[in-house]
Amino acid sequence: MFYASGRLLAARAATTLSAPPRARGPALRGKRRELQIPWHLETPSYDSLTGQRTRPGVPPARRVILRKGRMPPAIGGGLAGSELRPRRGRCVPQAARAVSRDVIPEAAARRLKRPAWSSRRFQAVGWWATLAVVTLLSFATRFHRLEQPAHICWDETHFGKMGSYYINRTFFFDVHPPLGKMLIGLAGYLSGYDGTFLFQKPGDRYEHHSYMGMRGFCAFLGSWLIPFAYLTVLDLSKSFPAALLTAALLTFGSCFSDTGCLTLSQYILLDPILMFFIMAAMLSMVKYNSFANRPFSAPWWFWLSLTGISLAGALGVKFVGLFIIVQVGLNTISDLWHLFGDLSLSLVTVGKHLTARILCLIVLPLVLYVTIFAVHVMVLNKSGPGDGFFSSAFQARLSGNSLHNASIPEHLAYGSVITVKNLQMAIGYLHSHRHLYPEGIGARQQQVTTYLHKDYNNLWIIKKYNTNADPLDPSFPVEFVRHGDIIRLEHKETTRNLHSHYHEAPLTRKHYQVTGYGINGTGDSNDFWRIEVVNRKFGNRIKVLRSRIRLIHLVTGCVLGSSGKILPKWGWEQLEVTCTPYLKETTNSIWNIEEHINPKLPNISLDVLQPSFPEILLESHMVMIRGNNGLKPKDNEFTSKPWHWPINYQGLRFSGANDTDFRVYLLGNPVVWWLNLVSIVLYLLLGSTIAIAMQRGIQLPAELQGLTRVLLRGGGQLLLGWILHYFPFFLMGRILYFHHYFPAMLFSSMLTGILWDTLLRLCAWGLAPSPLGRRIHAVGILSLLLATAYSFYLFHPLAYGMVGPLAQEPESPMAGLRWLESWDF
Repeated sequence: MFYASGRLLAARAATTLSAPPRARGPALRGKRRELQIPWHLETPSYDSLTGQRTRPGVPPARRVILRKGRMPPAIGGGLAGSELRPRRGRCVPQAARAVSRDVIPEAAARRLKRPAWSSRRFQAVGWWATLAVVTLLSFATRFHRLEQPAHICWDETHFGKMGSYYINRTFFFDVHPPLGKMLIGLAGYLSGYDGTFLFQKPGDRYEHHSYMGMRGFCAFLGSWLIPFAYLTVLDLSKSFPAALLTAALLTFGSCFSDTGCLTLSQYILLDPILMFFIMAAMLSMVKYNSFANRPFSAPWWFWLSLTGISLAGALGVKFVGLFIIVQVGLNTISDLWHLFGDLSLSLVTVGKHLTARILCLIVLPLVLYVTIFAVHVMVLNKSGPGDGFFSSAFQARLSGNSLHNASIPEHLAYGSVITVKNLQMAIGYLHSHRHLYPEGIGARQQQVTTYLHKDYNNLWIIKKYNTNADPLDPSFPVEFVRHGDIIRLEHKETTRNLHSHYHEAPLTRKHYQVTGYGINGTGDSNDFWRIEVVNRKFGNRIKVLRSRIRLIHLVTGCVLGSSGKILPKWGWEQLEVTCTPYLKETTNSIWNIEEHINPKLPNISLDVLQPSFPEILLESHMVMIRGNNGLKPKDNEFTSKPWHWPINYQGLRFSGANDTDFRVYLLGNPVVWWLNLVSIVLYLLLGSTIAIAMQRGIQLPAELQGLTRVLLRGGGQLLLGWILHYFPFFLMGRILYFHHYFPAMLFSSMLTGILWDTLLRLCAWGLAPSPLGRRIHAVGILSLLLATAYSFYLFHPLAYGMVGPLAQEPESPMAGLRWLESWDF
């Protein structure tokens, strides 16, 4: 709504150019009056940001001041006098194009003078100097005390370990796409890390291992968030002085002064990498929008292509990157819709615009994303802890896996030692161990579960249901297992049979419990199962790896399957196995035979089973999605809820708990976060009021039109970014943490900068005749900067770490700063 209202305001502003001054007089009476000079009648002008001369026909309308009562001083035009640049080829109202030189008073036209060369040069130097200072401060705050603490902090145990896997080329499984971990591993490799540190648990010291390269890489990318935000706000505001003030407020108020953003950037985590690509995509999108009056020029192509590259990077780090893809997609749809409505453009030109966006924003990101996975698959070619999450065919390509370059008997026979793998992604192998189900959980018999990793307890012996004779006895002929046979599965390590009965399953209601029962293979009729091959006829042999089988319990008629639910600690957090009375065919109840050992049978090579790259890509995504959905909180694990995040309800302990520990606590700067929350509410109220007023046809004074356009269009983009990166988490069933909010926090901080700069300029305009009006903008911005800088001084020990008394003790540097009981630093 706000973005559309901004477009409406721009169109109305152009239409009013053709009206005589007296027709617009009542709306401006008693206020500053301006004349807008159409760009095609204007003398050659100069860019207010760089001081460079612009090409004729490109610069926006310039305004000539007729009365005093000015807005706050603005170098190069100021926000109130800025205009959104008209896009070349766009449909401009006929009245605006019909304006002639006769409309502009001769005396006013003579007042138009070029900015002095020294002034333009000063602006350019000031712009670059400010960007350099912002960038240097950003890098300084992130690299300060980067080496501390010299031990594992929080999720470094995961992502540092995954970086080691890349260095050692060991295959592993993670719920996120691989780009972030690949970059961490590359940074470690280039900085001399050899991949030998185990990354077992938080608190383990790095000792002689080189970890600074990986931390430094994350800090390097996190440092670019500040200049990216600065440039984004600069381009959205369309005015150097306004952008400088809003970017300064954003800079000192969010990521310099925000202890949370600083903390995330200093450790081996995916978050700074993700936020780097999100902000790069946002900046690139805003930049190529700003070149809309020069379509198909080199800068336009550069920023459009960089947008696509950044989108691939964001999605390649985490699936959260989908949110910025949606934002860029909505912006593109809106842009194409307005191009389609521009009758001055031919359909061929519109088709070129559409093709360019398809190539740069769909094809290019897709190719890069697939390339990321191709590199991932090529590098990780050794068997590792992630094998069990994937299909048998996938594992056959991993060097060191039991299926790699292996040869096994083709058909299943009685007496074979086998592993039985569920075909549902991330379920694993049929497994048992000597532990019993606890009291009150069905029958107190041996547990049967599924387990994702290779283990001796995954081995079973397939036997006939009515005999205990050893089928491997040389005196017995080989007898193959066929579709429809009744069998027993005896657990090799414990000699108990796979068993089910009418007791209820541990977690899933109306399903039956599955246990291990009997002694040395001797049990009862509840150990009997009928083996069936999906879509096969009775009597057909069962092929190893290829046949999709179901095990039907002979007594109860239920089907062996896995619910995918994680058992409590008594079940070693493995997955529940049940016997379901519902006979509907699902992947949870379909299995295949993977490992197969039978010395009496000839072997065949498994090379023919290796999957193609498209099959690998599809399977990887299915496993990641299922793994993401299966992330549930464990007992006593610290989690948070989405409504906690904007109010900074509780933080996250990164390191240490006692007064002798080096303590790091992830918590947003409360002054910044609460100001962001207030700003979102104010923006919704102010933006809605302006949008409704414009829809009702109320003419805004000319001085306010530039302000409202920036507020509605620039602020609307940032509000949309905050919404897209925050509200989807309310729909997620997986475990959530405080750090998931930080991409949304970047957007809310940028919105805060634009909103307060605009509000203070509005106050200054309303109080223009008084001395207070000339000072309120500068005083307001300075007050906000000082408040956020002081709050950073108060809370910076949380980010940089502290040792000594806890917060409740008077000697602590955080004494008196525990403003909420939920903060447990």
